[in-house]
Amino acid sequence: MVWKITSLIFHRPMQVLSSISNPFSRHRILLSTFPANSTNLKTLYSNGQLNEALLEMGIQGFEVEFQGYDSVLTECINQNAIREGQRVQAHMIKTCYEPPVYLRTRLIVFYNKCGSLGDARRVFDEMPERNVVSWTAMISGYSQKGYASEALHLFVEMLTSGTAPNEFTFATVLTSCTSSSGLELGRQIHSLIIKSSFESHIFVGSSLLDMYAKAGKICEARGVFEGLPERDVVSCTAIISGYAQLGLDEEALDLFRRLQKEGMRSNYVTYASVLTALSGLAALDHGRQVHSHILRAKLPFYVVLQNSLIDMYSKCGSLTYSRRIFDTMPERTVISWNAMLVGYSKHGMGRAAVDLFKLMKEENKVKPDSVTFLAVISGCSHGGMEDGGIEIFDEMLNQKNGFEPEIEHYGCVVDLFGRAGRVEEAFEFVKKMPFKPTAAIWGSLLGACRVHQNVHIGEFVARQLLEIEPENAGNYVILSNMYASAGRWEDVRTVRELMKEKAVTKEPGRSWIELDQTLHTFHASDRNHPRKDEVFAKVRELSIKIKEAGYVPELSCVLYDVDDEQKEKILQGHSEKLALAFGLICTAEGTPIRVIKNLRICVDCHNFAKFLSMVYCREVSLRDKNRFHHIVGGTCSCGDYW
Repeated sequence: MVWKITSLIFHRPMQVLSSISNPFSRHRILLSTFPANSTNLKTLYSNGQLNEALLEMGIQGFEVEFQGYDSVLTECINQNAIREGQRVQAHMIKTCYEPPVYLRTRLIVFYNKCGSLGDARRVFDEMPERNVVSWTAMISGYSQKGYASEALHLFVEMLTSGTAPNEFTFATVLTSCTSSSGLELGRQIHSLIIKSSFESHIFVGSSLLDMYAKAGKICEARGVFEGLPERDVVSCTAIISGYAQLGLDEEALDLFRRLQKEGMRSNYVTYASVLTALSGLAALDHGRQVHSHILRAKLPFYVVLQNSLIDMYSKCGSLTYSRRIFDTMPERTVISWNAMLVGYSKHGMGRAAVDLFKLMKEENKVKPDSVTFLAVISGCSHGGMEDGGIEIFDEMLNQKNGFEPEIEHYGCVVDLFGRAGRVEEAFEFVKKMPFKPTAAIWGSLLGACRVHQNVHIGEFVARQLLEIEPENAGNYVILSNMYASAGRWEDVRTVRELMKEKAVTKEPGRSWIELDQTLHTFHASDRNHPRKDEVFAKVRELSIKIKEAGYVPELSCVLYDVDDEQKEKILQGHSEKLALAFGLICTAEGTPIRVIKNLRICVDCHNFAKFLSMVYCREVSLRDKNRFHHIVGGTCSCGDYW
């Protein structure tokens, strides 16, 4: 540690000073000429006069005792005053004051809070004796800065030294058990917690369930949660957040409702986690209800909560509300801008994304990051503004914005070329990239080949994809559809045989529709819904009626080797058709229908929704895995490219 010994003023009578041969000897000389005046120090730092308190400390010199040091150091911690805190430590050294364990630990806390981990560790290493609080303070410093390995190693040192951890030590060290190897260590620490009888402590329990949830072990997290004898808002929020982060949105929402009935008091983090779950479900009515709860709770402004509201409304298809919240924010972070930009991008509103990006640069309060550029280029792609997107990408290449393009940005450019029908240019661009193409990039190019019927390049791209991810059924489906569109039925059969040979199965399709704040889930060919007979009858009725308007089932979407009648029956059982039919049954004429799908919507269901919108004069909002489809009067915002 670089000890910066500041010049301190010591007022002493000449006859006393002359009798001190070595004022910096190891043994501190206590003078009684001026009694210690800790009251002055306390008055000064209490009034926010930290520099004056330090000056008073210099005047008192050797007379400053424990209470004075503790008071001034505490104020340095509160103010994150690194220079002033160093002067306090320098005073201790210069006056040969030997601080007790408590004050040395406070120095560790001070340096940790000021972001000076090296100085904190040196104070720790120089301690002649340590207690559990000292160890915990240093472990906490490493954990909070993300140095998980150092925190875990220090915890092992602590055990080796014979110091027994307390509940705060366990709660702190568990936050460092995040990696795959960390989970195994976390399990071992869990065993030690049980042996030490701390498993029922609220702090420890919250950290345990958070560790398991972040590792994807939600069942273990729920087990810890249910075993807690008492719960607070932190533990309740941790388990709800765990479900939401893993995409288990319905479970997160159900648990939130249950805990509310049990009297749980929510904070802004709880609400942010619930909004994440509602975003995944596109449950707009529920989202509005939670927003009302937040307003009634009169929570202070939190950027993270406002960002969650922007994201929720955007993913629920209500960009007007998203923008209203964005415009009224007194403070915005880059995440706020990105949430709004991604919303415009997913909705195919490229012009709005570019305009907002220009506003961000004009305000010049927040610097864009790589996600910002990704959202804008993607927005240009979805909005049919390929020239604008390529111009922004070129700016990145020339480092005009301080960022070099990453592989995701290159993927957006491939998508730009593909949507514009410039398949050959997209293919050449992929070959010249400084990165090895990912499955996502090849997949984007394969989709362009299908839409623009470029079988030659499509076959090459498909081979690359089947090598990278042979288990992905979507690639086989797109390749089969491409062959079917070209009339190459023998190749269609070959693809189907290859799927059988490799035992490739599609992820089951699921669709949701929210009606009267109740979420209805439909699976492909669903026979579990209480109104299944009515729903299937409605789908058949719709098929007949929209056929009269020109709808023709896209039988190539069915990969099974069955006759055309059976293929059409399979298509009628697709989950999004069931959800759309249920929406028509349960809503009044003219009411918009909002459906969310867990996978990419197939060509036939997309056509079905377009004709339904046209024939029944309904606005349809379909959110699939990739983007939003706003369908009005039979026309989709995606331009039939997704």
